[in-house]
Amino acid sequence: MASCHCCAANQQFDDRIARRDLRRYQRRGPDPVTRQLLAAIRQSPLPDSPTVLDVGGGVGAIHHELLDQGFAHATQVDASEAYLALARLEAARRGHQDHLTLAHGDFQALAATTPVADVVTLDRVVCCDPNYEGLLGAAADQARHILAFTYPRPHALTRVVVAVLNAWRRLWRRPFRVYVHPPDGMVALLEQRGFRRRWVGGSWIWAAELFGRAA
Repeated sequence: MASCHCCAANQQFDDRIARRDLRRYQRRGPDPVTRQLLAAIRQSPLPDSPTVLDVGGGVGAIHHELLDQGFAHATQVDASEAYLALARLEAARRGHQDHLTLAHGDFQALAATTPVADVVTLDRVVCCDPNYEGLLGAAADQARHILAFTYPRPHALTRVVVAVLNAWRRLWRRPFRVYVHPPDGMVALLEQRGFRRRWVGGSWIWAAELFGRAA
C-alpha cells in the first residue's frame, strides 16, 4: 500500500518534471552536489562488482553513472512512476537494462523485500519524507558497506523558502511537502545503526554526507 506522502510525491514528480530532469541530465550530467557524492563513493573501498540501491533516484543519474563505472547491478525504488519510466528508457539507451531493477512505491514499505546492496544512496530524498527516522533506518538496514545521502541545510533562509513553498502548495491543494530535518538527529540515528561518517561535502543549500559501516 502506498503511503500518503508517497502518493503526493507521485503526483508532484509527474511526466512533465521527469522529462525536464532527464533532458537536463542528458545535456549536463549529474548536478554538482550529486557529482560530489559520486566521487566520494568511487573513492571508498568496495568489493569487486559492487551493487547500489538508489532510493528515490529520479531519472537514475546516480545508478546510470555507477553502472557506467563498473557496478554490477542497481536497484531503484521510487515513489514516482514517471521517474521510473524514464529511468528505464535511459537505462535501455545506455545498455543497462539487464543490470537494473525498478520498483514503485514507498521504500519503507518495500525495504524488507528489497535486496541489500553494497551502496545505498538517497539524493534529495530525505527532505521528501516526514519520517526521516524510518526512511534512514530502513536504508541503513539495506546498506552492506556505504550509505550516502543529501539533505537541505537547516539555514534560516532555507526554512523560510521551504515554508513559503509548502504554504503555496497548501493554498493550491497540492499534497506534496518538503521537510528540513535535524542533521544531528540523522547522524545519531546512523551511528546507532553501526555507521560512521566518512565524508562531508555539498553546497550552501545542500549537505552531502557519506557513512561507512563500522568494522
